[in-house]
Amino acid sequence: MKPIEEILERENKLSAYDLLGCRHHFPVLRQQVNGKPLVYFDNAATSQKPQVVIDTIMRYYQEENSNIHRGVHYLSERATRAYEAAREKLQKFINAASYEEVIFVRGTTEAINLVASSYGRTNVKRGDEVLISALEHHSNIVPWQMVCEEKGATLRVIPMNDKGELQLDQYEKQLTNRTKIVAITHVSNAIGTINPIKEMIAMARLRGIPVLVDGAQAVPHMKVDVQDLDCDFYAFSSHKMFGPTGVGILYGKKSLLEAMPPYQGGGDMIKSVTFEKTIYNDLPNKFEAGTPSIASGIGFGAAVDYLKNIDMQGVATYEHELLTYATEQLSSIRGVRIIGTANEKAAVLSFVIDGIHPHDIGTILDDEGIAIRTGHHCAQPVMQRFGVPATARASVAFYNLKDEVDVLVRGVHKVIEVLG
Repeated sequence: MKPIEEILERENKLSAYDLLGCRHHFPVLRQQVNGKPLVYFDNAATSQKPQVVIDTIMRYYQEENSNIHRGVHYLSERATRAYEAAREKLQKFINAASYEEVIFVRGTTEAINLVASSYGRTNVKRGDEVLISALEHHSNIVPWQMVCEEKGATLRVIPMNDKGELQLDQYEKQLTNRTKIVAITHVSNAIGTINPIKEMIAMARLRGIPVLVDGAQAVPHMKVDVQDLDCDFYAFSSHKMFGPTGVGILYGKKSLLEAMPPYQGGGDMIKSVTFEKTIYNDLPNKFEAGTPSIASGIGFGAAVDYLKNIDMQGVATYEHELLTYATEQLSSIRGVRIIGTANEKAAVLSFVIDGIHPHDIGTILDDEGIAIRTGHHCAQPVMQRFGVPATARASVAFYNLKDEVDVLVRGVHKVIEVLG
């Protein structure tokens, strides 16, 4: 690989200061793997963490470590202020109307399970329908299957075309008075399709149907404004947006959250407890039972601070250019087929090579220092729709380089030379 300064000067996508600075913020990117510079293209699974996030977590444990909300001593009050400040940062980041609408959870999966368990089990009855899409991650399929099986309801699926785009004409027909909730992904983790979420929400709104959006793959790559979208619920994870693992956010409209029963019982989600009756706490605490991942929540706030200093529109443009270039280069290789060719895509590129299993692709690329994801990506129905058991998936972030795409392309050629 050429010196990074030469790469940046040649690409002329962002200023050398911006892009070089961004890469230097992520210490893991400086290492070598198998004697070669690490090329990290597994961002859809988890993103890398800037030094400021790492330092924030270390500082919490070194200087602030204490349980939150319940203590009156100095450390507890300091930790509580830092944790609640992170909530307010996230409220502003997604433009929620109130901090009460921002619920800390373990991640997108728990956020969806919370809605399915609390809203779904309360509002879905026998004969009703839950509408999801053919693009969903398992975490936005299985919880709704469980609710439907328990309640005697039907899970319906919005179909997609051969490019991996949802068929909106069919979606509109599937919205009926039996539909109790729509649960759809903003961006497909498996093939990168960006769904027209705002339009789909508006179509459901005309019929009074609430919408939950899985935003795990959207928030790291584009500006998300929940009030502008007018979604009822929006779920996303810290670890995909340059923050720590073990924490995420469920946004929910206050009126809906107030009407929903608690998801779990325990400390901090109560006002008072007797053996005869429990009075639940106000929002957001009602849905936050027990000691949370405090350090991760505070680290999440640091990740938001970091992202606030980055032009997200510029990020989206730059990542799209990388994706377009990678798509062109890989498509030109004999035997390579791109899975998912939607007109609107985020920074995910899934592909297969004739006669070679994706796991073998990943193994040889790893020998070259290239990290990609192989498998069904927790989206087996998507794989079934395209007639493949799995794909190799390269997913980019703003710290990736065009030169790294060239390394990936050379790696794919080597895979074909060795196994083709």
